[in-house]
Amino acid sequence: MSLHRPCLPLSLLTAGLALSNPYAFAEDSVVLDPLNVSDTRDEGYQPRQAQVAGFSSAPLLDTPASVSVFTEQLLQDRQVRLLSEVLQSDASVGESYAPIGYYENFNVRGFSLDAAHSYKINGQTITGEQNVALENKQQVELLKGLSGLQSGVSEPGGLINYVTKRPEDVRSLTLSSNEQGERYIATDLGGWFGSERQFGLRANLAHEDIRSYVDHADGQRDFASLAFDWQMSPNALLQLDVEYQTREQYSVPGYQLLGGTSLPHGIDPKDRLAWQDWAHQVKSDSLNLGGRFEYRFNDAWTGAVSASRSRVVIDDYSSFAWGCYGAASCPGLGNTFSPDGDYDIYDYRSPDDTRRTDEAQATLVGRFDALGVNHELTLGTSAQRRTVDQRPTFNEWVGTANIYQATPAFDPAPGSPGHTERRLDSRQYGVFFSDRISFNEQWQTVIGAREVRLDEEAFGEDGVSNRHTRQYELLPNAALIYKPRPDLSIYTSYSKGLSSGGTSPWFASNGGDILAPTTSHQIELGIKRDWQRMSFSAALFQLRQAYQYARPDGAGNFTYVQQGQQKNIGLELGASGWATSDLQINASVAATRARVEDSGTDAYDDHQALNVPRLRAALQADYSIPGAPGLALLGGMRYSASKYANQEGTVEVGGYSVFDLGSRYSTKIAGYETVLRLTVDNVFDKRYWRDVGDYLGDNYLFQGAPRTARISASVSF
Repeated sequence: MSLHRPCLPLSLLTAGLALSNPYAFAEDSVVLDPLNVSDTRDEGYQPRQAQVAGFSSAPLLDTPASVSVFTEQLLQDRQVRLLSEVLQSDASVGESYAPIGYYENFNVRGFSLDAAHSYKINGQTITGEQNVALENKQQVELLKGLSGLQSGVSEPGGLINYVTKRPEDVRSLTLSSNEQGERYIATDLGGWFGSERQFGLRANLAHEDIRSYVDHADGQRDFASLAFDWQMSPNALLQLDVEYQTREQYSVPGYQLLGGTSLPHGIDPKDRLAWQDWAHQVKSDSLNLGGRFEYRFNDAWTGAVSASRSRVVIDDYSSFAWGCYGAASCPGLGNTFSPDGDYDIYDYRSPDDTRRTDEAQATLVGRFDALGVNHELTLGTSAQRRTVDQRPTFNEWVGTANIYQATPAFDPAPGSPGHTERRLDSRQYGVFFSDRISFNEQWQTVIGAREVRLDEEAFGEDGVSNRHTRQYELLPNAALIYKPRPDLSIYTSYSKGLSSGGTSPWFASNGGDILAPTTSHQIELGIKRDWQRMSFSAALFQLRQAYQYARPDGAGNFTYVQQGQQKNIGLELGASGWATSDLQINASVAATRARVEDSGTDAYDDHQALNVPRLRAALQADYSIPGAPGLALLGGMRYSASKYANQEGTVEVGGYSVFDLGSRYSTKIAGYETVLRLTVDNVFDKRYWRDVGDYLGDNYLFQGAPRTARISASVSF
């Protein structure tokens, strides 16, 4: 974050006079003091900086990590509403239990992200059990790989950071709909005011009547946000952000393997399993607050303090499809559907499921020379608390249905959930440093570490403490960068991470327990090149983490354990920017070898891991049509190789290629700048399984969306 005021018209006027009248600054004229002008250029699909890999915004070329940035133009052209629609533009990302109507989960580099620590807004940790609104986001950043230095406890797959829009003079209205008749309206209002235009505000409002392609999966959403900037002096800047969203939508349960050995066939993605009239929409209320004060002591040293709170309350009253125990074809199958497609329906209730994260951080950043080399030093300390409050599990069987037949109506189960109890109280404290040492124009090294103190207590559904962890962990991070030329960098890095322990599924002998944290390690070798108006990157990595799973103990019994390890080795390639003067692209390819080793269950070892394809590719393109001012064609492609749908590696879902098309037309209507967009996803109506991962010990299968279309109009006043 840089300290500057908004663009000053006076400086532009002065420059214009100088160009139009060469005698304007003759010796009799008055020469004004120079003014700094800040101007943000639209980078299209080619970002230049990101803050997700450090403690402030930094050039991607000098960042020794694999980072993807989804720019504002890409978000607008894709007409995205959910994070899944954003991340499908990166080949390293897959969905990992992301049902319609529920909060989404993802895996990156073959490891699932953690809702507790893998998501941030402006660098501040938020509760991940929410679908974060995108109306007030300028860009979305993805750090692929370990982020222990940046965030302490985190999953090895990566870290997602949402960057909010800052105040500027803007007045816009967006209307949108889809083929289901969805109604969407959003406003973006902002400006600067005060005697010296030192105060800035930006407000975003949105309402959405969600019309899903899945039967009985509609909902609604309301969102409001406010960003406030106060340039208190040339050296002091205060920024505040608040956003609130309420979202209600019927959730869509996933399918399971038939008999544990085969995939369902002939399934219409518009069908909803287990529908009952008494089911309610899943309601989620989320509030994210953040503040940051930055002060520049001099040209070399800057200090900053920040604080945030994120709170989500989820009310879940669902009719849920799971397993098969209630029909004659079911006995002895375990947690799968029957070979004939029979499955059980449960009355699942989890009201007042409350997750809260509070965080505070202070940093000091400085530049200086010592021992003949240049240093860019960051020192900091942070504190974070996460709590989870839930009611005891209410998940009662009500009847059995079949995936190929109409769902019978059943009565809801008698009873109600118990009282809310504290399930987790996790406190994390850290001190950290990072030093970029420049030996000369070619060689740099970045060394850093975070010392984490984790004080975590987990409680069973009876409210009794079943684990109290007090742990100190040093998380080092080191990288070496070689720049043979200013537009080319080669780096190698090592990092260590600390991750939260998994939650045991209810059917395990230790059901509901939250396991102790586990460590992970990563080495990475990468190269980045900016060439003309394109940016290219390649990264080779190895990631290792303890394997957590429900271990079969025989006779249908399970115990949730940490045993063995999962080791993923991969290669990632990326390209973004202007391929020609009319064509810009955002492309990526990821090849991943994911293996489980020494798990104690031989069938789970030594083959490609669950839900991780060996190869993925993604492409987004924007082609401005010569001779047709304002008109552009948009296109996209997503490819995934086949992947396993069970831990044994005996059931495989086929690979797929999905193509998207669209257009954008910029014009003036009644004198106002207007942008019309049309997107058609899955143009050829491909049927495929997008997600076959596990969640809380169970395997689920989710189909990809059929052909869908969305149209929008954005008007700037």
